[in-house]
Amino acid sequence: MEKKKYYMTTAIAYTSGKPHIGNTYEIVLADAIARYKRSQGYDVFFQTGTDEHGQKIELKAQEAGVTPKQYVDNVAGQVKDIWKMMNSSHDKFIRTTDADHEREVQKIFKKLYEQGDIYKGSYEGLYCTPCESFWTESQLVDGKCPDCGREVKPAKEEAYFFKMSKYADRLTRHINTHPEFIQPVSRKNEMMNNFLLPGLQDLCVSRTSFKWGIPVDFDDRHVVYVWLDALTNYITGIGYDAEGEGTEQFKKNWPADLHLIGKDIIRFHTIYWPIFLMALGLPLPKQIFGHPWLLQGDGKMSKSKGNVLYADELVDFFGVDAVRFFVLHEMPFDNDGVISWELLVERINSELANTLGNLVNRTISMTNKYFGGTVTDKGAALSAGDAAVDADLKAVVERTPQVVEKKMDDLRVADAITEIFNLFKRCNKYIDETMPWALAKEEEKKERLETVLYNLLESIKSGARQLAPFMPETSEKILEQLGDGKVTEKPEILFARLDMEEVLKKVEELHPPVEESEGAAGSDGASGEDAVIDIEAKPEITFEEFGKMQFQVGEIIACEEVKKSRKLLCSQVKIGSQVKQIVSGIKAHYTPEEMVGKKVMVLVNLKPAKLAGVMSEGMLLCAEDADGNLALVTPEKEMPAGAEIC
Repeated sequence: MEKKKYYMTTAIAYTSGKPHIGNTYEIVLADAIARYKRSQGYDVFFQTGTDEHGQKIELKAQEAGVTPKQYVDNVAGQVKDIWKMMNSSHDKFIRTTDADHEREVQKIFKKLYEQGDIYKGSYEGLYCTPCESFWTESQLVDGKCPDCGREVKPAKEEAYFFKMSKYADRLTRHINTHPEFIQPVSRKNEMMNNFLLPGLQDLCVSRTSFKWGIPVDFDDRHVVYVWLDALTNYITGIGYDAEGEGTEQFKKNWPADLHLIGKDIIRFHTIYWPIFLMALGLPLPKQIFGHPWLLQGDGKMSKSKGNVLYADELVDFFGVDAVRFFVLHEMPFDNDGVISWELLVERINSELANTLGNLVNRTISMTNKYFGGTVTDKGAALSAGDAAVDADLKAVVERTPQVVEKKMDDLRVADAITEIFNLFKRCNKYIDETMPWALAKEEEKKERLETVLYNLLESIKSGARQLAPFMPETSEKILEQLGDGKVTEKPEILFARLDMEEVLKKVEELHPPVEESEGAAGSDGASGEDAVIDIEAKPEITFEEFGKMQFQVGEIIACEEVKKSRKLLCSQVKIGSQVKQIVSGIKAHYTPEEMVGKKVMVLVNLKPAKLAGVMSEGMLLCAEDADGNLALVTPEKEMPAGAEIC
């Protein structure tokens, strides 16, 4: 009987720099799903890769003094190494600089142009030369570029555009008739309400202001813009041909069963990508899952402090499977998860060392001590209570695979792992209930003791087999130690308990905090007390006018770079029970990692506006010195998110 196919992909990693643990989470999540599907008998094809074109790459290569290709070769190598280290079982690693991908993108672009879906036009607006960005009048701040604050001038840039509105109604119908298409449901509602229902604008699909991209072969002044290039990897990687029928692999695997992506790029995958596919006459993927973000603790981790979390460092401290367990187990289905050194140590000690490691170790030790490493099922119960306890354990063992399957079908991976660990916890409880050490003291209870240990070994084996997609090395170690008929003589410690203080001390030694030098307040060495700045006074306002402005304390819970901008960061700011999205021109002064966890002062009732195509719903208050250095204004004392500033 032929296996049922399952084609799944991750988003391709952008090669602007080494991926951190938040980026790495996605490949681990995808790998767990792929391994689970294989265990169910599916013929899985699992693709991942790197997104390697764009202006940002071109600029970073210039800064590094290398060619763009040399730059992306280096970063793509880092990504491959990290994916391999994390035990990813992907079947293909595609790079958008692969020659076959580039050729196919050119053919796709030409096909869409010739059938009238792409047309030549131009960006027209107010242009900021340093930022290489167009703005509308409403996007300007005090008449100047919202990114850098410099003057803007009227300008045009020739570009090709895709007619998004042509397919919008058809996409809306598809989403409404296929409730499984976008998951979780909150992502679907966001796309419908914020983008499709208000009406789609035509999408720019080429640029002339930089060269690091796939040339439009019939108009070589243009390069294909990032999303048409990057998104098509899902079909070019399996042999799509815009001029023919494609390979057998393409015919077999398309449509994709699952696109696994981060929630920050859900719009591109649930609106742009389906519309591109409709234009190409291809069926849409069956499901697009926008997973939440993995946030870095309470904001104490930042590049300036030298302790941003990267997978290779975490693996050096804790091992591959411990890191895999943490990122999979701690990430909710549709809410952001949190990772920190402290949380890692806590979970490893409680779940891996205690619940799992100690269970395996003492079960093997007792089997060796009392029966020389070999037990059989004697079916012995000394009382009705014994029989009930045995039956309850067996019921949990029999039920767990079914519950795990349901959780995995719904992509609730964290819940699936929880169910497996509930089985291990039930085994620990079974030891407490049966007290093997007490049974061993009486010869007439030896068969009952053997039955108990047999039940434990079989239960742990069942749990270990189910653990394989999530912690493959650990699963293999457990099954090897339990053996086939005889347990190992000396059980290996799977996870040693960690001392919190020792771990944090090593982290601090590895990443010492960056100390500010004396005289850092100004270029002339003046202290903060002596340095003063006079600025041009603005017109006076009345108390009534001031009273219209609402200032509150906000907590930044997530932050990322705005892809189309060199200056902007997009922050998710918790204010009371609400979360507002705020775009700020502070990328030169803060990294996204530094922003997360900060308590900031926010102007919350500023009229929303789009900056670089991203909606901003407020303003973060900053101070600026004479050299243009910015600092976020933060409360002097600890204040809750939402506290009014008056």
